[in-house]
Amino acid sequence: MTKTTARDFDLAAVSEEVLVDYLMRHPDFFERHAGVLTRLRVPHDRGGQTISLVERQVQALRDKNQQLEAKIHEFVSIAQGNDALSAKIHKLSCRLVGAHGAAQVFEALEASLREDFGASHWLMVCLRSDVPELSRLTTRHLRLIERGAGELKPFETFFESNKPRCGQIRDSQREYLFGKDAPEIGSAALVPLGVGAEYGLLAIGSNETERFQSTMSTDFLTRIGELVSAAVSAL
Repeated sequence: MTKTTARDFDLAAVSEEVLVDYLMRHPDFFERHAGVLTRLRVPHDRGGQTISLVERQVQALRDKNQQLEAKIHEFVSIAQGNDALSAKIHKLSCRLVGAHGAAQVFEALEASLREDFGASHWLMVCLRSDVPELSRLTTRHLRLIERGAGELKPFETFFESNKPRCGQIRDSQREYLFGKDAPEIGSAALVPLGVGAEYGLLAIGSNETERFQSTMSTDFLTRIGELVSAAVSAL
């Protein structure tokens, strides 16, 4: 009987599953046949040429390392952004704590939104018509109104949700909040004030359509809403 050698062995008769199963059951195969690794050639995933299996493994590890580095840079960038937001919110807290009376509260809020958050379009729709000091303010950033007023009908769903909302808003909402500046508003953030929006809402508009997106986290807006609500409740 003629002995069949590995050189004469018909690999076509062996299924890929059998080969894979053999190599999985004999992980030391390439240790016992180290020369095979340097002779094996596989297609290069970035061109038509072939490279050794070892080179392919090195390339795969290099690619994985680059992906991990990119992910780490992404996490670092997110962390830095969160730190910056925390610092801005802390600064707003300090300003509001140092404010005495409605006029100073609005001065502090206006300075923080403009200087720290880059907001040139904003409005507080306030339901506290029981505070005379608020009614005496002459600022375009405040609108006093009764809770049951018809002008608030476009915001019924928002008030019911009692959660910040970002992205595109309805034309009726944009026109009510921003008036003649409404056509310039590309995106907006709506923040309820108080439990069940009892004090109204804070609206921040941006000329950029991507500035406030519906998928963005609203945690920092919730914090701003809590700070402003506390300041309004103290008036």
